[in-house]
Amino acid sequence: MRTFIEQNLYEVCSMLTRKQKNLLNFINKKIRSSGVSPSYEEMKNSLNLKSKSGIHRLISALEERGFIRRLPHKARALEVLKLPETAGANDIYNSFSPSVIRGGLEDEKPSSDNKVSLLGDIAAGTPVEAIQNEVAKINLPEGFDDKENYFGLKVKGDSMIEAGINNGDTVIIKKTNTADNGKIVVALIDDHEAMLKRIRRKGKTIALESANRNYETKIFGPDRVKVQGVLVSLYRNF
Repeated sequence: MRTFIEQNLYEVCSMLTRKQKNLLNFINKKIRSSGVSPSYEEMKNSLNLKSKSGIHRLISALEERGFIRRLPHKARALEVLKLPETAGANDIYNSFSPSVIRGGLEDEKPSSDNKVSLLGDIAAGTPVEAIQNEVAKINLPEGFDDKENYFGLKVKGDSMIEAGINNGDTVIIKKTNTADNGKIVVALIDDHEAMLKRIRRKGKTIALESANRNYETKIFGPDRVKVQGVLVSLYRNF
């Protein structure tokens, strides 16, 4: 049982020391840029410490306060659960704030020249053939010019829920073969599988991140991933 003082220290978990905060930010930045957590040697060097024992103590303190957790059965496996500036964990994903158009798509009655192709469903590992054929037409949101530059996809699954993208949403994708780090994209893997993921590049590797901590980040060589488009908006039925 915790003493009164220990309980209060435990509850005020956002109050970190400077070194704890610096280490947490370093771990988060490393995971976001490369898809893997840093080594103890990298963490030691980042804080200019003389030994790794100090890193072990800092890691334990961050874990006790609920900022990180160690993933079992994996070497160098740390997961950032929240950052000290935020009340929740969602911000660690550099969250996409979707432009949500409410209501059923069938209720909208815009002119016929403002519609784009709905190309099917997308989920982790969707065969590319499944999103190549038009299955319907959907309305392009107001403010988007040149309908030929956009297409729609129906989201299946919960891999992006912490970025505000739910199962059953219809996402609007802008066609492009490039994307900045942190953007949510339709990525084509090995010219066969399409995924809706957040993309991050580090050196010669590409990380495709889910926005759901129950899913692992996927790491690929640059020749295996082709960007098909960037997420710009979505429809949601209520």
